[in-house]
Amino acid sequence: MQISHIFACGMGGIRTSGDLVAWMQLIKKLKIDAAKQYVAEKLGVKIANLVDEEVMRQLREDLGIGIITSVAGSPKGIRAKLKIAELLDIQINSVNLFKSQTGM
Repeated sequence: MQISHIFACGMGGIRTSGDLVAWMQLIKKLKIDAAKQYVAEKLGVKIANLVDEEVMRQLREDLGIGIITSVAGSPKGIRAKLKIAELLDIQINSVNLFKSQTGM
């Protein structure tokens, strides 16, 4: 079920704040409130802002973690995932594979 949830929630490599919270529940075995707190702290916002699409869109642009609707020159795909892994201090298999193949 975990893998199905991860695939269903991903939007072409772009992660919504809700999906980031779900990842922390699965990866770090956190309860939902703790996962929300963790993501909010890592992103530098209040928990209430995690569901505010205006705040999150601007934050995703500012942090370079990708946005749902593409903007020329903004990070997307693996580039966005690299930033997400770095910001949330997590391991993402596709990021690790990319790093191993590119010598990063």
